[in-house]
Amino acid sequence: MTVHHFEEIIGGRVYQIEVTPVSNRWRAQLQRMAGMPTAMMPFYGASPGEAAHQLAEWLTLAHRRTAGASQTP
Repeated sequence: MTVHHFEEIIGGRVYQIEVTPVSNRWRAQLQRMAGMPTAMMPFYGASPGEAAHQLAEWLTLAHRRTAGASQTP
């Protein structure tokens, strides 16, 4: 099986993204780490880069939302 790995820095954290083929598309998910939960849904794209980009975009939005909420009085 072909596996692609991407590394993204979002909100000061390093995220390891793993992309694998599924039928005629690619599935991106956070790389599984020992002892870490993996309840996040996967993201799909026509290419490994597209799938990884969609996941990174979602993480960026989630980080912005969390950061904004922590600044609210």
